[in-house]
Amino acid sequence: MNNTNKSKLAIISAMTIFGTIGIFRKFIPLPSSFIAMARGYMGALFLIAVVLLKKEKINWESIKKNLLKLIISGGLIGFNWILLFESYQYTTVATATLCYYMAPIFVILVSPFFFKEKLTAKKAICVAVALFGMVLVSGILDAGFSGMSEMKGIIFGLGAAVLYASVVVINKHIKNISAYDKTILQLASAAIVVSPYVFLTEDVGAMTFEPLAVIMLAILGIVHTGIAYFLYFGSMDDLPAQTVALFSYIDPVVAILLSAFVLREGFTIAGIIGAVLVLGSTLISEMPDRKKISS
Repeated sequence: MNNTNKSKLAIISAMTIFGTIGIFRKFIPLPSSFIAMARGYMGALFLIAVVLLKKEKINWESIKKNLLKLIISGGLIGFNWILLFESYQYTTVATATLCYYMAPIFVILVSPFFFKEKLTAKKAICVAVALFGMVLVSGILDAGFSGMSEMKGIIFGLGAAVLYASVVVINKHIKNISAYDKTILQLASAAIVVSPYVFLTEDVGAMTFEPLAVIMLAILGIVHTGIAYFLYFGSMDDLPAQTVALFSYIDPVVAILLSAFVLREGFTIAGIIGAVLVLGSTLISEMPDRKKISS
């Protein structure tokens, strides 16, 4: 198997793993903030171990130059996880995931202000279609809309998307640092920044850690964070950015399928149409224009 095929297999594996996060969250009876904190620490420690085993050196000079941005983006990642995990608690895994995948749309909306990028007609149409799709997914137009609990989940999911979009914006200003160094610092920062919030808002001493919950939490931290991030970033050098963007849609597809067939969470016809509109428009928005390809 050549390097390209190995990288494709790695990114498919990573995205499939990411797609199962919602199911694991459903079976961990612990506060979302505590799960986010534990995930950050375990993921960072795993990646540090990988770097040491590969006998690679962490570039402290590059980290120093980008330290403030790394800490801020890491903190945003931590709270982004909290909102996403809360979203899973109030709505279906499919709906929470689709809300989260609005992040590229939010990036498009702020790009003219932060990156001086023109909002093209294609991107404007994609934004409008994605927003309409999100309305269908939310069920707010249906007579059977389930009320405040569902709406809370949607708000948490969209909040997570806004925070992740903010991380994307900051990451575009982080320069000359390896993917592993950046991820280690961001995961560690996520855990450290979230820690005071956890101990101020939760009675950690009163938490009960049942064996199944501990195993699920360990899998979420090591497999869904450490191993998945390792596979994801390890695949990027041998694959074009467009291929990486295309394969990233395995994540929501897996999440939606598991939501429907494993968790048996209901999905209306309008919801299915909305899901296609959200994922289709975000995918098309990331594809380069023909003029750019030919030039």
